[in-house]
Amino acid sequence: MSSRVRRALVGITAAVIAFLGLGQPASAHGFSSVVYVHITGGDGGRVRTVLELEYDLFVVSAADAEHDDPLFRAGTAAFEAEDARAQAAALESHADSAVTYVTGRFSVAAGGKACTPSRAGDITMGRREGVPYASLPLEWACPAEGGDREVRSTLFPDSEGYVRGTRTIATYDLTGLSGSAALDAGHPSFSISQSWYERFWEFFRLGAEHLLTGVDHILFLLALIAGSRRLREIVLAATSFTLAHSVTFLLAALGLVEAPERIVEPVIALSIAVVAGWHLLRLRRRDDVAALAGPAEQGPLGLDRAGWLRLGVVFCFGLVHGLGFAGALGIDEPWSWTLLWSLLVFNVGIEAVQLGIIVIVFPLLALLRHRAPRAGMWATGALCAGVAVMGSVWFVQRVLEG
Repeated sequence: MSSRVRRALVGITAAVIAFLGLGQPASAHGFSSVVYVHITGGDGGRVRTVLELEYDLFVVSAADAEHDDPLFRAGTAAFEAEDARAQAAALESHADSAVTYVTGRFSVAAGGKACTPSRAGDITMGRREGVPYASLPLEWACPAEGGDREVRSTLFPDSEGYVRGTRTIATYDLTGLSGSAALDAGHPSFSISQSWYERFWEFFRLGAEHLLTGVDHILFLLALIAGSRRLREIVLAATSFTLAHSVTFLLAALGLVEAPERIVEPVIALSIAVVAGWHLLRLRRRDDVAALAGPAEQGPLGLDRAGWLRLGVVFCFGLVHGLGFAGALGIDEPWSWTLLWSLLVFNVGIEAVQLGIIVIVFPLLALLRHRAPRAGMWATGALCAGVAVMGSVWFVQRVLEG
């Protein structure tokens, strides 16, 4: 293969990856919202729910913006003024519209029959991760014969058009049962009496789906795989990344550490470009083809100084990726064993997909390197060139947006 053809291959691969990446939002976790629901049991078989909804999205969705709705005018004015009292007053003065909107998309049923909602207190304001949230308490009168309670949520996105999707995180303590559940458009309902393995599957699926739809995390992982010449290297790199992001993911989700998204998202993009660029720099070494054939490495765990430095960089960037995972899940609840269980299962879902990608991609690249070292070098170079371009583009976009 001539050098001209190789350069063309690298350029084409980089362009393809960049083109595909540009179709994704600059912020991998943006344009989505999280609804929080707290469910408890009341007297006489009644159910009490407290829903927390992102304020500006709630106002735009519940109001009729096209017809100069009073709620829209008052709500947006209060939002722009950043006045929590005015925000609560705007919703309270148009409570019927707000409650109608919510109860048309959120419901509680018992034994297959719908429970009747009513207001159970004033609408109040709070904040989550610096974003105003409205808290709406409701009480549900359920049929006397009772039965399993089922909760359903299809809140957001609606006609506002700029929300990609909504996740509803529900925690419940009702009729001797307690736990948590995660709802989205694909799985909009759950039963209070669900088994432990159903709860496990919900959060496992949520973690797996997040990594599969998080293009930035996948590109980071591909850069790690492409830059690892041996099984030992990718195992150590993946383990370092897993340990790092697991620590910050749990700490951030439990509210023990916090970092603004405007910093986390650009650093994640930068990590993609750095890890991919690292491999490109290695390929510039004159003895790289010989290195790919497998010379003996010195030092602990068979890594030289450069290998340990790379491992340290991966670990540091893994800490930042963990903050991104936590922000995507959106749980911000007081400590409980139920919460810890949900977070661990979500993380297991992430790790399962990560391992699956490594099992599929690494053997293919290893086989290519073994049979045709120079072709393998150019293949990984082309892959990392595309990943580096996309990471750089995202970094600039996220810094400007931030």
